[in-house]
Amino acid sequence: MQQQKPEPLNGHTKYQKIKDLNSGTFGFVQLALDRTTGRNVAIKFIERGDKVTKYVEREIINHRQLVHPHIIQFKEVFLTSQHLSIAMEYAAGGDMFEYVVRKGGLRESEARWFFQQLMVAVDYCHRMGVTSRDIKLENTLLDGGQWPLIKLADFGFSKDPKQQSEAKTRVGTPAYLAPEVIAAQPGKSYNAEKVDIWSCGVLLYVMVVGRYPFGLPSDAALDPMRRLSRMMERTMRAEFSFPPDKPLSDGVKDLICRILVQDPNKRPTLHEIQAHPWFMQGLEPGALNFNDAIVQESLANQPTPEMLAEVHSIVQEALNEPPDADGQGQQQQPPQPRGQGDMLVSEELSSYLTSGTLSPRKDEDMALARGP
Repeated sequence: MQQQKPEPLNGHTKYQKIKDLNSGTFGFVQLALDRTTGRNVAIKFIERGDKVTKYVEREIINHRQLVHPHIIQFKEVFLTSQHLSIAMEYAAGGDMFEYVVRKGGLRESEARWFFQQLMVAVDYCHRMGVTSRDIKLENTLLDGGQWPLIKLADFGFSKDPKQQSEAKTRVGTPAYLAPEVIAAQPGKSYNAEKVDIWSCGVLLYVMVVGRYPFGLPSDAALDPMRRLSRMMERTMRAEFSFPPDKPLSDGVKDLICRILVQDPNKRPTLHEIQAHPWFMQGLEPGALNFNDAIVQESLANQPTPEMLAEVHSIVQEALNEPPDADGQGQQQQPPQPRGQGDMLVSEELSSYLTSGTLSPRKDEDMALARGP
């Protein structure tokens, strides 16, 4: 007998469900109408109890302090009887993974348009003290316009050293992991900003080439775990090449090669990337100063200690198991980390590990780990 899907918004006074968007290991996302504004929102539902991991509170706190045109806007967090719920801006254009697969890779001019926006978004995050540690196509959403604007999403692995410890753990999505993250040792920190820059380099490569840089078509004959191992080995050596059948400019190849280097200290800074000749082509006047006023405004409107305490209280309450059929809930348990080694294997990467190529996904297989 098929288990009935939960409907957490039944009877909710503020939000009305429109449809299901996606689901995954950690919960599901619904499109809903905010009755108070008349606008659509995406709401991520995480089942109360041990699925509320140590990353959830961090995600909420770090996300809510980021207010920027290229970042999905955090709305609010609330509890239902069964779920912790995070309401966010809805991006009607889907995600960049779908977009790149649909087009079979992007023209350089289009890839540059998206990459320029991505660098503006990442620059803002870093100037606010927040690193993502999980930048990827699946977490880069589109607003649905004729000239799509990107929106960074999913801050589940994010770090803000002002409020949390330094980055030390092996987290992220395997195809986008930097060598120093794969090699991370307990108690030793790494530069999370350089990790984000590496992931941006992988994302740029996938946009213009149409496959992951450290996976080869010749790996297709291997079993999935061996294929993943080969990918990790090449990543550790920063060993990749450009397919000869892809007519790429020397400029984009030079930028990618500068970013995807093994030693994080030799990777370019965001400022250096933004000064690269390939990046500068067609750049809108004033784009490099776009974040100045936004950062100042954001810093002046940070969450108060009372707001942070409220988030902590909600998350702590969500750690209690939802009531069972007898109305009894289990007691609070310590939050548990998610995933093996805290690495996410998204459905897209799973498809690659099976087929060796970027493949269109089925709607019902979309992973929640990348957010709505």
